[in-house]
Amino acid sequence: MDRIAALPPLRETIAAHGLDAKKRFGQHFLLDLNLTRRIARAAAPLDAGTVVEVGPGPGGLTRALLLEGAANVVAIELDRRAIDALRELEAAADGHLALVEADALQVDPATLGPAPRRIVANLPYNVSTPLLVRWLHAADDLADMVLMFQKEVVDRLVAAPRSKDYGRLSVLAQHVCEVRRLFDIPPSAFVPPPKVVSSVARLTPRPAADRLADLRPLERVTAAAFGQRRKMLRGSLAGLFGDPTAVLTDLGLSPTARAEELSVADFVRLAGRLD
Repeated sequence: MDRIAALPPLRETIAAHGLDAKKRFGQHFLLDLNLTRRIARAAAPLDAGTVVEVGPGPGGLTRALLLEGAANVVAIELDRRAIDALRELEAAADGHLALVEADALQVDPATLGPAPRRIVANLPYNVSTPLLVRWLHAADDLADMVLMFQKEVVDRLVAAPRSKDYGRLSVLAQHVCEVRRLFDIPPSAFVPPPKVVSSVARLTPRPAADRLADLRPLERVTAAAFGQRRKMLRGSLAGLFGDPTAVLTDLGLSPTARAEELSVADFVRLAGRLD
């Protein structure tokens, strides 16, 4: 990977291609190679299958993945300027990097390369949650995900019942995956600096036998319950069940409880009662 190490500094790449961060793309570039390589190492092993990166921008994390031994990186980028800036890196990668100009929300990760597939990304803030939910639905096709979010999103991902951050995303993510917070990254590490701290998390899908084959009922139940989280469940779930009190009582749950009091397993049992 000597050719990658010899590439111009990322700041020069950004200047040469006019790649100033765009708010509409949710871009904040992480240029510190020590931090990007730390993220890449957290996603190991990288020497088999496919590493999918979303929103590579000027290629800071992409370089790190390749330098840490990734055999096959597929980088999905919507910004044409970034695609142009990454061409030099693609040439230096000697066949280990493929660029895909597309909206990641429209891309099926199973089509991007052989398994095991790992998604490693500094996610654009404006689409991070929709992307994650999409990938939770595709868990059968993924070995794991190492993702950077705003810290408040990771707070929600790892939140326990009865905490202020516990909500719909907590239930969906924890049912599908084992979720672990890895480390925080300060705003000063980015160009331009965001207004919030970022956090890196690792999500490893649970065995298929331990999770729902179809997440849609769980999405419906959690959307109803947490959409009106101050309501008692007998009220918030009235639009889903003809007699929510009877359903809750039959499951051993209190009809007067609120959404944040239920465990992930409780919500999965409720989802099983949807027609």
